[in-house]
Amino acid sequence: MKNTQTEGHDQTRNTMKVSARGTELIRNPTLNKGTGFPLGERRTFGLEGLMPVRAKDQTQQAERTYEQLCRQPDDLQKYIMLSALYNRNMHLYFRVLADHLEELMPIVYTPTVGAAVQHFSHVFQGGSNGVWITPDMKGRMTDVLRGIVGKREIRLLVVTDNESILGIGDQGAGGMAISQGKLALYTAAAGIDPVKTLPVSLDFGTDNAALLEDDQYLGWPTRRMRGVEYLALVDEFVAAVRATMPRAVVQWEDFRKDNALAILDRYVDVLPSFNDDIQGTGAVVMAGLNSALQIKGERLAQQRIVIFGAGAAGLGIYRQISAQLKDEGVADQSAVIGVLDRSGLLVDDGQAMDAYKRALAWPAARAATLGLAAPNGRGLLEVVSKFRPTVLIGVSGMARAFNEQIVRAMAAHADRPVIFPSSNPSASSEAFPADLYAWTDCRCLVATGSPFPDVECGGRNYRVGQGNNVFIFPGLGLAAIAANARKVTAGMTKVASETLAAQVTAGERAAGLLFPSVSRLRAVSFEIAVAVARQAIRDGVTDLKPADVERVVRETRWSYEYPDYLPA
Repeated sequence: MKNTQTEGHDQTRNTMKVSARGTELIRNPTLNKGTGFPLGERRTFGLEGLMPVRAKDQTQQAERTYEQLCRQPDDLQKYIMLSALYNRNMHLYFRVLADHLEELMPIVYTPTVGAAVQHFSHVFQGGSNGVWITPDMKGRMTDVLRGIVGKREIRLLVVTDNESILGIGDQGAGGMAISQGKLALYTAAAGIDPVKTLPVSLDFGTDNAALLEDDQYLGWPTRRMRGVEYLALVDEFVAAVRATMPRAVVQWEDFRKDNALAILDRYVDVLPSFNDDIQGTGAVVMAGLNSALQIKGERLAQQRIVIFGAGAAGLGIYRQISAQLKDEGVADQSAVIGVLDRSGLLVDDGQAMDAYKRALAWPAARAATLGLAAPNGRGLLEVVSKFRPTVLIGVSGMARAFNEQIVRAMAAHADRPVIFPSSNPSASSEAFPADLYAWTDCRCLVATGSPFPDVECGGRNYRVGQGNNVFIFPGLGLAAIAANARKVTAGMTKVASETLAAQVTAGERAAGLLFPSVSRLRAVSFEIAVAVARQAIRDGVTDLKPADVERVVRETRWSYEYPDYLPA
């Protein structure tokens, strides 16, 4: 049997040679069409009598599935139903997702995926969509992966160690739902063949006591491995990926900030890889900021920016902003950017701090100049009052941290305050958009990390743009795959951000959006992929020719439409 959809697949005629028959065929989610099998294929492949006699086309199937979905009592049940559909009929799953992307994206990913992660062991229904790497595989990872992958060509992995998920922290083996959700969006947004993807959980234990005490918990039932032992396991996993999936791109996801940085730096030149929490978040926030600056008619160098949150996301945002400031000729970053963690403004005054935070910290003299020398007087309100930011970015995970006093203090000195409460899920957002508009007399420019409803302010309706990494990582991944990039460079991430900002239309900005409408996600992802692939050529990390870029990117995309089956 042909085990992948791409083997034997004729892109021009949309036909596919298949050797499976009968129940073997309908139990393969990559091949199954359900009631979508036409009568001729039912006879040819021994399917007669295995389903009701009336064949329905994919459009009719999608309509029926969506009706069933709408009858589910809550979003978690919708998530479970969609997961079951994925494990039964992959083409139909992506058809339904494509037809209702703006509505269903919060179901298959944030915020609903957070609930799915927390209840993972209790709602688990089986299925083979995922790989859990555990410590007992030490010395055998290559064999394990080779046995799982078989003859499939894997081009993309989303890999998490489950420790720093959304706003809910260490969730053990349940982090698999994050990798699965991200890959679903890669396919929905960029058309990456789902058969060529692999979600991975590095299940090296958990420090979540509630999980360890739960007799239904499915993960490795010990405290987390750390230090040298942890890195040795990751080293072996990377070597196994290189041996079994030599053309694969790896996205690292939801690692604790210290591990995230160590892993990103350790493997960036070993295999094409990137960390979405660092590079993806930085790129998408920078795109939203440039969109806001276009509305304001100002340059980045003219801003005063506060980043509230000094984890992986805060670091990624700082790096993207710093790169653009350098392009604009700004030498002193502290004149433009201040970064706070939960203890307050980062200042290099001799106090102990993580090494990467020292690179984000202000010199002590700079803090003293603004009256922020005292460690106990560097909170968010003090910084806003004395530094007088024009841009406020939240990636802290601290719900409602941008309160009325802080926002009004900012609005008192900023004509068009730019405020991004970017933490996910929505329950962890630093502010509600409706409050931000009310506290700034409708003058703010807002984007959020999670979806929020429109806001009525001053007799006008404002749409709330979602600064979700889904605007970056699908196009970035598609470009790396199409170009066979040997490395994901800083230039590629920067171009992805710039292209995203350029995709926002004048009409979308007039409606209050700083990002494109999610309904245009697939078209936007294609433009980003083309631009990033061209940057890969400029960076010397691909053999792709400039004249071939658009054609190759387009041909790399997978279609959810059923191919016609021919006997192998």
